[in-house]
Amino acid sequence: MAETKKTLDLVHQNEIHIETVKKEQRLQKLHTEFSINPYRKLHILPDKPMSRKPTEAVVENSEFIKAFHKAREIPTEKYEAPLTESQEIGWVSAPLISSDRQDLRFNFYRVSTDVTKHSEYAQRTSK
Repeated sequence: MAETKKTLDLVHQNEIHIETVKKEQRLQKLHTEFSINPYRKLHILPDKPMSRKPTEAVVENSEFIKAFHKAREIPTEKYEAPLTESQEIGWVSAPLISSDRQDLRFNFYRVSTDVTKHSEYAQRTSK
């Protein structure tokens, strides 16, 4: 009786294993095209200064260059709205009103009055 229970368990375990393998194979995707990740910084090493090897002519890949420039853009140009809470801080960096140097509400210049002249004179004489 115990042996039949073990064989049933092995059979059920095998069925479960077959089912999981079939599900994994169904969801696997075969990738055949590869490219360089545009978001990763590349460290290009130059040739030795005294080497006589001619420089190689590299064919430009316009799609890669576009993806590289797109990855290097600042977030406000790349996206139309902030994606994270951290990006919301400072997303709108343009001033709310234009700066006017003649507007005295926002530009406080040093002005000498009778009180400031008197305090400057008192500080100079106390030394």
